[in-house]
Amino acid sequence: QVQLVESGGGLVQAGGSLRLLCAASGRTFSRSAMGWFRQAAGKEREFVAAIIRSRGSTNYADSVKGRFTISRDNAKNTVILQMNSLKPEDTAVYYCAVRRGSSYGTNINEVDYWGQGTQVTVSS
Repeated sequence: QVQLVESGGGLVQAGGSLRLLCAASGRTFSRSAMGWFRQAAGKEREFVAAIIRSRGSTNYADSVKGRFTISRDNAKNTVILQMNSLKPEDTAVYYCAVRRGSSYGTNINEVDYWGQGTQVTVSS
């Protein structure tokens, strides 16, 4: 089993920045991807960003490209999402996700483990 704990959410004004951290514990997989999804009120959960644990290659949703950066620390088994130039439409609960295997897992059905989520609110 894998346990994921997110931190770093909060309230920020438009144009501001937040840094989300996800710490994984329990079993680790050498071939896996860690990433983030988000779910706004009344909307479906959507892919935000992912990083391949071994290669460090990344993938982003078009809506966050150029503003968000995902990184990982394999020694600490953590993944970080640096969010800059935040917009009100970025307001959502952000979930950490882990997928076993070598692909990014941009579909919620491909995710094997989920965190509990952390709220990000961007005021206009």
